[in-house]
Amino acid sequence: MNTLSRGSFLKTAGVATGAAAITASPAVAAALQPGALETTPSGPLPHEPIVAIIRNADLGEITVLSGTTEKTYTDKVLVKRLLKASAQNHKPTGREGVA
Repeated sequence: MNTLSRGSFLKTAGVATGAAAITASPAVAAALQPGALETTPSGPLPHEPIVAIIRNADLGEITVLSGTTEKTYTDKVLVKRLLKASAQNHKPTGREGVA
């Protein structure tokens, strides 16, 4: 089984979070990283999009799909950040039901 650091996973996934600047333990890294900010895309979608599936949030298990490759990793901090970011997508805006 290949091991993958959070920094190289994020680099592979094309997410620029500044995680490479943090060299502390995962718990300290999670406390120091700012929350995700919604932004407009800086360019077009990549030729081959990357999909991350959280298989088990309690274990921090995440599967990455890229092209014809599927690999599963463990990263509790990344899973926590992804779940937090996805929860922001479901906050009420007051425009529900508006077409």
